[in-house]
Amino acid sequence: MRFLIGLLVVVPLTGCFPAKPVPPVATAIAVAPAIEPPKTETFVPAIPASPPRVTARDVSGIGFEGVTFDSRSHRLAVVDQADGPGSRHPDSESAARSRGGSAAVNAGFFTPEGAPLGLVVSSGKISGSWNTASSLGSGAWYENRTGGMAITRREKLGRSGASTMSELIQAGPLLVENNRSVGGLEATKSSVRSVILWDGGTRWWMGCSSPCTLAALGQALATNSPAGWQVRDSLNLDGGRSSDLWISNAINGGPIFRRPPWNRPVRNFLVLVPR
Repeated sequence: MRFLIGLLVVVPLTGCFPAKPVPPVATAIAVAPAIEPPKTETFVPAIPASPPRVTARDVSGIGFEGVTFDSRSHRLAVVDQADGPGSRHPDSESAARSRGGSAAVNAGFFTPEGAPLGLVVSSGKISGSWNTASSLGSGAWYENRTGGMAITRREKLGRSGASTMSELIQAGPLLVENNRSVGGLEATKSSVRSVILWDGGTRWWMGCSSPCTLAALGQALATNSPAGWQVRDSLNLDGGRSSDLWISNAINGGPIFRRPPWNRPVRNFLVLVPR
């Protein structure tokens, strides 16, 4: 009887405790990742540099003759004559051949005594002094230490900036700046002009024009270009009886030599050489 009672007592006690609730089981639903289209890269090949070539054409009644080139394959170097005009090179051909160049044009202005009328840098060597007053020094062409070439206004470059260049010619006035002709250019005196043009990228042109005024030259270059591309900046070099252009027969359209016998010797030249 005790055994049975113990069983009767034990059994009911085991059923008096409520069952513990079972927590719900979270069910993860797998979401397939979005399928992205395969990525493709568009390769745009760089346009190779065109070889230098002669261009000769009329623009607004002004004749132009010179050479257009790409600064990725060619550059300009300054050939200066420390002992004065004509002391080493009587003309542009002589200056070009001294550097293994294929073309050359006369460059900066100089005083009656033969000193540069402005700053000149040739292979890092500085001659002359920074011209802050005359319009003939209001601009500059330069090549920096990394080989980049540009045309700029003297105030933007400054004396300290100019002295760090590897090549530089201070000249002027600027004829075209930021695709527009420069205002206030002289409009009465007509003369042969030596000029250098730049498209703001890698395309350049240097050469000479037929007799014209600076104002007419600036307006013509801002409207059309003898090189076939738009001129962003243009710098006037020494002209008149200093104009001197030589292009070798190694350049398509050459040879060309334009230097009248009455021209005077000059102090320095810009010479086209391969990189």
